[in-house]
Amino acid sequence: MLNRRDAMLRLGQIGLGALGLPGLLQAEAAARQATAVAPRAKSCILLYLWGGPPHQDMWDLKPEAPQGIRSLFHPVRTRAPGIRICDQMPLIAKHTDKLCLIRSMTHGSDVHEPSVYHTLTGQVDPRMRIPRNNRNRTNFPGPSGIVSRFSRCASAPGSVTVPRPIMHDGIKYSGTHAGFLGAQYDPVELPDAGFANGRPILSLGLPGSLDEERLVRRRGLLHVLERADRHLQQVGAAQQLDAFREQAFNLLISPQTKRAFDLSAETEATRDRYGRSHYGESFLLARRLIQAGVRLVTFNWMFFRPDGNPLNPWDNHGGTPALGGVTGYEMLKADYCIPTLDRGLSALLADLEARGMLEETLIVITGEFGRTPKINKKQGRDHWGSCYTALLAGGGIRGGIVHGASDADAAYPAADPVAPEDLLATMYESLGISPSAEIRDPLGRPFPVSRGRPLRHLFG
Repeated sequence: MLNRRDAMLRLGQIGLGALGLPGLLQAEAAARQATAVAPRAKSCILLYLWGGPPHQDMWDLKPEAPQGIRSLFHPVRTRAPGIRICDQMPLIAKHTDKLCLIRSMTHGSDVHEPSVYHTLTGQVDPRMRIPRNNRNRTNFPGPSGIVSRFSRCASAPGSVTVPRPIMHDGIKYSGTHAGFLGAQYDPVELPDAGFANGRPILSLGLPGSLDEERLVRRRGLLHVLERADRHLQQVGAAQQLDAFREQAFNLLISPQTKRAFDLSAETEATRDRYGRSHYGESFLLARRLIQAGVRLVTFNWMFFRPDGNPLNPWDNHGGTPALGGVTGYEMLKADYCIPTLDRGLSALLADLEARGMLEETLIVITGEFGRTPKINKKQGRDHWGSCYTALLAGGGIRGGIVHGASDADAAYPAADPVAPEDLLATMYESLGISPSAEIRDPLGRPFPVSRGRPLRHLFG
């Protein structure tokens, strides 16, 4: 006999990859707990620099540090008085008046999997299997699940992840979906639709072999299967899914949804400004999805190998075989790291500001940790959770400011330490979700959305 939850939610994804739109639509109509805070932002773009970017080489350079710790890059003045960033980011330097740099992020792990989980959920799970930590329904929900749970979206999903969830060899990391909240609050994740011109296809669309006519036919098959399952299980609640399934079907093939993913609707100049890579296109798609009403877009920064398997390019130890074995600093200067970030992020900030969207769109930039103070033998840096930098922009955040400070070697916070749960609490409160709002696991046990403290003084 089919499991009711799996049947109703998974069968709704026949031919559609990992979308789960029906559950999202059902979630929109479900009763939601009222929040006690007024939203500052309508939406959020979470830029996750997977691998752990080196703060000492990007946002928090220490030119007076000894050789072997001091960056090979140089700090440059920016548009914000008193803020210097590395000389490899000249375009972002023109937009630091919009940025808040949090230079005192800290947590206790130097391992990718638990660090990703902590930074995305605010939780520590000592039972986590490493490295095979495939996400599951016992996990605490990540931002995509929390935002979907507390959002009302009449014509768009609450959360979308691009280009793919954080994953290695088919193992999707814990913290990247709704966890114990259930599949109905999972983000829309783009199906693995293959590659074009060496980069992943960013499409919600139907697989090439599944046109709209076939989708209609599959919907008929789906109804037959669901009716059989309801008859076998005699569960009345399952019948309530029909209306949401119908809405999901209409949303999936609606012109509005298709338009958000149609980057060809943008001018050639705009596409050139963002960059003609999957990084630039992900930035541009994030803006278009926010315009279409999506509340949270998570952009996971990843490099795709020829076989389509992603890896974390900010993990700049140096010597990565799949990246040609180059040094850590050569990795940072490659198109899959700093140059493309400089181009895409500066374009996004300028574009949102020009459209009057920056004040209502919070941008959060973080990775799972920072890098070691010492440069290793491969001219790279290793994992370091004790201190790193995160950035905020838009959504009412005061730009051109720095929160916290690191010590002389950027090794430990010297002032105002910030934990991952604090950053999450700040993001949630900006979206009108009280960190103290209650969620419950399948056993009915209550949990606050976040145990962190919102950094309210960062808002204007």
